[in-house]
This record gives sequence, structure tokens and C-alpha cells, in this order.
Amino acid sequence: MSEGTTRVLLVDDHDLVRDGLKGVFGMQPDMQVVGAAGSVAEALDAYAEHRPDVVVTDLQLPDGTGIDIVRSVRRDCDRTGLVILTMHYGDQQMFAAMEAGASAMVGKDVPSTDVVRAARQASISPRSFAAAGLVQALTRRTLRESGRLTDRETEILHLLADGLGLGEIAARLYVSRSTAKTHTARIYQKLGATNRAQALMIAMRTGLLSSVGSADFN
Repeated sequence: MSEGTTRVLLVDDHDLVRDGLKGVFGMQPDMQVVGAAGSVAEALDAYAEHRPDVVVTDLQLPDGTGIDIVRSVRRDCDRTGLVILTMHYGDQQMFAAMEAGASAMVGKDVPSTDVVRAARQASISPRSFAAAGLVQALTRRTLRESGRLTDRETEILHLLADGLGLGEIAARLYVSRSTAKTHTARIYQKLGATNRAQALMIAMRTGLLSSVGSADFN
């Protein structure tokens, strides 16, 4: 092993996935796979034996989760890169990984080059967390925790996305046009937008909306 080579431990309970990762990492001139495991217990034993620079682990394992591995390794060492692979990529999983001390979370549907890139970056910055959609997830959590949008404001946001005007929104919700306008103005203010187009764009980017209809953005 040459100086500067990143030593990698792979953890996945599926032989096919594990062997595939071995092949991918084995092709990297700056990386060496020093061990492989199929469970949390095996992973922790392998970590103690090999002391790798980076651990790349599946989230779901037969006797626990990759989060368990992250917590255990992180208690032992701040310098180890910890990358979690998952098919269940959501805000809950992302925040659990970040709060446990992971370096990155990567979806299993991404190209293998992305996994290698995440491992390489994890070896350089093990305590910096990286994940696709992290900024949007943080924004969604902030919105939820701060209660920035009320239920009525969320309802109106969806009606705006459906292309309804203020008069139509007022009629749909049985409120006055001025009340609908006041709610809409508050939505813009809370989202940091100055008009409907900006509000819908921000709402899409942060996950408050999953789609926008043929809205009149004026």
C-alpha cells in the first residue's frame, strides 16, 4: 500500500452489493478495501482490526443499522470518514445520520462514482456532513419547527400553486378577498418572496410543494 492511500471498510449484508463496491473501490488508485462485513457486529470487529480511514455502510443491516456503526465509530475516533448508503432516502434518515456523526449519506440509486466521491471527501473532512437535498431538508425542518406557515396558509399556498386567483381562493375558502390577500401577503413574507412566482419557486425548492399547476404568476 502506497503512502496516501485511503483504507476503506465496506459494510452491506448483500454479497452482490458488497462485491460490486469492492470492484468499484478496487479500481481507484488512491483507495484500498481493507475489509468487508455484513452486519453491525462484523463491521465493528472489522473496524477494530483494520482501523480504516473510511467506513462505507448500508443503512439497514440484519442486527441494526448503519447509524449504530456511525455512533460507535464516532465515539472512538473523530478522524474516520463515515458514509451511509441507503435506499430509503428521506429527511428522517438524513438527520439521523447527520446527528450521529456521519460524514455523508448517499442514495443507492446514484452512480458508483458518487459513492467513491463521497468516500474520498469523507476521508478529507470526516466531520462535515454532505447529502443531496440537505439544504432543502434543513429548510423544511426549520419551517416545521418554527410553525412558519399555518394550516390555512399552507392551504392557500396549494391553491396558489393550482393557479387560483385571490377572488377564486376567497370563494373556495368562504372568506373575503381582503382576508385571502392578507394570508397571501403573509405567505410571501414568511417565505421571503415578493410575488407568487418567487413564493412557488421557494416552496418547490424547499419541499413545501411537490408540483405547480398552470398558475398565473402575475
